Amino acid sequence: MNMPSPALNQAVCTAARPLELAVVLPTFNERNNLEALVERLNDALQGIAWEAIVVDDNSPDGTAEAARAISLRDPRLRVIQRIGRRGLSSAAIEGMCATAAPVVAVMDADHQHDPKLLPGMLQAIRSGEYDLSYASRFCEGASTDAWNRPDRVKASGLANSLARRVTGLTLTDPMSGYFMLRTQTLRADAHRLSGVGFKILLDILATVETPLRVKEFPLAFAARADGESKLDRTVVFEFLVGLYDKWLGRVIPTRFALFGTIGAVGVLVHMAILMTFLAIFGGPPIRGQLVGSFEVGQTIAAVCAMTFNFFLNNSLTYADKRLTGVLPLVRGWAKFAMTCSVGLTANVGVAAVLVHYGFHEYPAALTGIVIASVWNFALSSKFVWGKYGTA
Repeated sequence: MNMPSPALNQAVCTAARPLELAVVLPTFNERNNLEALVERLNDALQGIAWEAIVVDDNSPDGTAEAARAISLRDPRLRVIQRIGRRGLSSAAIEGMCATAAPVVAVMDADHQHDPKLLPGMLQAIRSGEYDLSYASRFCEGASTDAWNRPDRVKASGLANSLARRVTGLTLTDPMSGYFMLRTQTLRADAHRLSGVGFKILLDILATVETPLRVKEFPLAFAARADGESKLDRTVVFEFLVGLYDKWLGRVIPTRFALFGTIGAVGVLVHMAILMTFLAIFGGPPIRGQLVGSFEVGQTIAAVCAMTFNFFLNNSLTYADKRLTGVLPLVRGWAKFAMTCSVGLTANVGVAAVLVHYGFHEYPAALTGIVIASVWNFALSSKFVWGKYGTA
């Protein structure tokens, strides 16, 4: 006969007590890390009634299924599998709002964050002296030696410095992904959080109106137990997007600002390709020729710029709804082309009407561009990356 595991015995012993702590674990391709992490949580949280919530962005390696298999043996583990949406910050917000525990923690599932810090962090919150506790990689007593990535340490230090300048925070590591706070504090401002980017702690600290009393804990930042780091160029870009969102996001919506910025870069791409084409193949049109060099170059430049805009928007503006695979990308590109053609018609039509009524050509053209940008953004958000897209 199989004997109950120590973790299950611990779960049974604490089940009769009110839930004290929830640990939210945003995951993407962390299947091989979950089993050992639950054991580490069980060892660290002896005597504490806790649960862990895996919020998985539909990992292709079957992380959600692995978590469900563990939860059959240990009911303290719960799973939220997100379909059609991605993002570490938004996953953390959903997990924190899904628990009834009075205190909630967020940590990585890759074993870089030491669960042994959780009891001390919880005690700091319980004492009433602090509203939030977090693990810092850069405060006195902390270490990143085991990480063995001096390039990432330098990049994190630069990101922290920039975050402090933009938000006015004085913490040693506002970019930390390992923190704890009262659930009611989170819920009070959850509707104001942007959910953009990958550092939810920075989002929380920059959003709450009343400054939080914060306790730092030194963290010996470890190497990943399994898999590859998700800190790529896109994640670094998302950090900058997160800062923008907290700074100017309420003036110009972040996603629209990204869409417009990429569109502006696309104009430069268009002009560069057109100038290059004309420099090579340009010349006066041949008599009787219906299509000259300019028309051909303009068409090629437009298609190239539109393709550039599509792929950059897919990777950055709509990173949380990114299309993957050959067929979805081809369908998405075709739909993007159709929406852009509608926007072009709106651009020309609005500008022509304004000129007809006496507006100067340049303000009229600028107005047409703005109208087309808004139109393209609305249509592509809906039909390419939205409800009717090919996600």
